[in-house]
Amino acid sequence: QVQLVESGGGLVQAGGSLRLSCAASGRTFSRYAMGWFRQAPGKEREFVASNGGSTSGYRTYYTDSVKGRFTISRDNTKNTVYLRMTILEPEDTAVYYCAAVDLPFLLAVRSSDYTDWGQGTQVTVSS
Repeated sequence: QVQLVESGGGLVQAGGSLRLSCAASGRTFSRYAMGWFRQAPGKEREFVASNGGSTSGYRTYYTDSVKGRFTISRDNTKNTVYLRMTILEPEDTAVYYCAAVDLPFLLAVRSSDYTDWGQGTQVTVSS
């Protein structure tokens, strides 16, 4: 089981930026597929971005609404995955969750693909 701890959420004005971090336990982090999901009030949890593969190469995927604005990256030396969010919009307001699965999936965009979840961090974008 992987323990995930998110940080970096907060309140930001529209057009601003934030960087979320997710620190993972475990000794095989480089093999994990990592993802970010979000859940807005009254809505279902939705996929935001994923990063999976191996040290031979990772692939990233994004939901359409964040392409060009958000960037997922990982630092295997720190067992950490990041989500850089720019040009934030009020519609990005949600609790953001980090997720992991100890498999080198290149494509993992469904909640059911992941086995471990963080506690979530609130992102609020004011207009």
